[in-house]
Amino acid sequence: MTRQLNETRADLLALLLSRRSGSAKRMTGPGPTSTELDTIFEAATRGPDHGKLTPWRFILFEGEGRARFGNFLAECFRVGTPAADEERVQAERERFLRAPVVVCVISRLREGLPIPALEQTLSAGACGMTLLFAAHALGYVANWITEWCAYDPCVREKLGLTNNERIAGFIYIGKPTAALEDRPRPDFRALVTRF
Repeated sequence: MTRQLNETRADLLALLLSRRSGSAKRMTGPGPTSTELDTIFEAATRGPDHGKLTPWRFILFEGEGRARFGNFLAECFRVGTPAADEERVQAERERFLRAPVVVCVISRLREGLPIPALEQTLSAGACGMTLLFAAHALGYVANWITEWCAYDPCVREKLGLTNNERIAGFIYIGKPTAALEDRPRPDFRALVTRF
């Protein structure tokens, strides 16, 4: 039993140390199955949540939903950038087609409670990070991206967000078209001080 537990811990550490983002522009299908998506979302909801507030939610874009929302992205981009040429507008229309699945992580702030806003926002971030790890554990590549559309009022309106909701990011999930390369990582020793 102890040997099996140690192997499980080693596997988990290997998973944590091997996670890296893959370019959304270099993703292909297939994306996660319905059952795998359920697992990914279940894992994502295991993040820290002081006060059991559930200060986050998800919007899933897959199949035709990606193209339908792409029309809204093009419309919003055109509103915010009226001088944009049609090629750029088309690129925005196709933004969510880069990967077979896109998950929008929404941070929901609950006001008037003793739990600080920062803790609630960090809880949404922890859910997003756990979602990335769950996708990685299932053999997918994922990339957390914000870009203009995460902050655009028109996009927020199209998604039906309330005044207390913000887009934490869009997580693209798919299969890599090429081997992933790791980027240089900071030396953790330079970032740790002992008190």
